[in-house]
Amino acid sequence: MEAEAAKMIGAGISSLALAGAGIGIGNIFASYLAGAMRNPSAAPEQFSVLLLGFALAEATGLFGLSISMILLFAV
Repeated sequence: MEAEAAKMIGAGISSLALAGAGIGIGNIFASYLAGAMRNPSAAPEQFSVLLLGFALAEATGLFGLSISMILLFAV
């Protein structure tokens, strides 16, 4: 296998982290909305947990994107 082809395959595999981040963010917000509908008085207290989960899920996707860009352009 040529090195250029291996770089493209590795970048494609590492960009799958973006799909996982999208699914994770969707699950986080869906769970928050379901909980807020069941108990509206507890929703403001859980909002900081929502933002923390969103930030961690988004960071995972950005790490995957940065790895794929490093594989494509720096290696």
